[in-house]
Amino acid sequence: MSKINHQLFSAEGHALEQSCPNCGHPLQMRHGKHGAFWGCSNYPSCDYIKSSHQASGQIIKPLGVPCPNCGDELVLRQGRYGMFIGCSDYPDCHYIGSLDEPEDHSVESFVCPECHKGHLIERKSRYGKAFYACDQYPKCQFSINSEPKQGKCQECGFELLMVKKSGDKSSVICASRKCQAKQLPQVK
Repeated sequence: MSKINHQLFSAEGHALEQSCPNCGHPLQMRHGKHGAFWGCSNYPSCDYIKSSHQASGQIIKPLGVPCPNCGDELVLRQGRYGMFIGCSDYPDCHYIGSLDEPEDHSVESFVCPECHKGHLIERKSRYGKAFYACDQYPKCQFSINSEPKQGKCQECGFELLMVKKSGDKSSVICASRKCQAKQLPQVK
């Protein structure tokens, strides 16, 4: 049976030991409301702190695809909220792309009722739930959480309806956030 080398666990033998660049005292791992960080052991005389996690936007790998805005190469980055595609010329170019390209799953082509320029496309939230949004985002921020349906609201005249499902029942309501009136079946 081998003996444990206790020097590996002591502060003197620790490979990650760092000293404060301001005063030379050793840095200690501390915990705050935003997570772990390195702080000077001479606090409060020295208030030096250093983040313990990696910087946001770290480049994972180049993709070999030109940026649609500036033509530089796109790269896969690891950010605060997960993986994303960004331009290698950041901060001069602020292009950000999604890992999952939006797909048009709708049978019909719905013109956006707010900007009248874009079309509604099905997208997925970060939790995997489907929603429908204008393809002119961020210029137009119209979106709905239920399946769109062609038609005009009987109360306010909004140019789009949506199918709201509740259990095994479904009803048609106005897609306007202000109205959301339930639509009566039309008698022919």
